[in-house]
Amino acid sequence: MTRPSLSIVTAVRNGAATIADSLESLRAQTVRVEHIVIDGCSTDRTLEIVRQLSPAALILSEPDQGIYDAMNKGIALATGEVVGLLNSDDRYAHEHVLEKVARVFENPEIEACYGDLVYVAAPKDRVFRYWKAGSLSPAGFYRGWMPPHPTFFVRRAVYGRLGGFDLSLGSAADYELMLRFLLKHGLCTTYIPEVLVRMRIGGASNAGLLSRIAANRMDRRAWTVNGMSPRPWTLLCKPLRKIHQYFASPPPVY
Repeated sequence: MTRPSLSIVTAVRNGAATIADSLESLRAQTVRVEHIVIDGCSTDRTLEIVRQLSPAALILSEPDQGIYDAMNKGIALATGEVVGLLNSDDRYAHEHVLEKVARVFENPEIEACYGDLVYVAAPKDRVFRYWKAGSLSPAGFYRGWMPPHPTFFVRRAVYGRLGGFDLSLGSAADYELMLRFLLKHGLCTTYIPEVLVRMRIGGASNAGLLSRIAANRMDRRAWTVNGMSPRPWTLLCKPLRKIHQYFASPPPVY
C-alpha cells in the first residue's frame, strides 16, 4: 500500500510563547510533511520563530475571523492527501505520531482517524487531564461523546466534499464538523488507541458559567444545522463526560 502525503495546518496569532514547542515536535517527526502556517497578523515574534524553526513552511499572514477561519484557509491551501491541525500551543506526544497516522491511511477506505489527548499544566508539564477517546460509536454522540479535535486527521478530499468549519458556530465549530463528518455522513474512521497530542490547559469554551451556557447553545445549533436532534440528555452529558478525565490513569510515557 502507498503511504499518503500529509499536510499539517497551524493557525496562530501572537503565539510566540508556545509555538516553538509545537514546531519542535513537528520537526521531530519521522515522516516529512507539508506545513502550512496561517497567521492572524501577529504583533509578537511568532513569524520570526516560525521562519527559524519551520523554514519550509508555507506562511500566510493576514487578518481573519478567528481560529476556524484560519483553519479553513489552511485546509484550502493544503496539497497533501491527509490534513491534520496542530495548534500553536499543542505538540505531538512523540516523534512517531505522524508515521502512525500515515500508516492508517495506507488503507484507501479509511477517511479519518483520531487518538487520545492529554492536557498539561505548567510549570512541569504535569498531566492535568487525560482524554481517552475510545472507539467510535455513532450512538456515543447521543451520550455527549466526541473525539479530541486536535487529534483528528481527515482526507483532504473529504473537506472538498463535505465542507470545512462553519464560522457561525463559534467555539462549537469543531463539534459541528465532527457531527457532520462522523455521525451524519458516517465517514470510515479509525481510532489510534494512544496519546497523539499534548495540549496546554485553557480555552474560551471552558472559561466559566456564562461561557458554558453560550457553548451549550452553540452545541444545540450544531445538531440542528445538520437536520438532526440530540436526545434530552445529550448536551448535559457532553460537559459531564469531562469529569472522569481528571481522574483517569496517566497515559503511557514514550
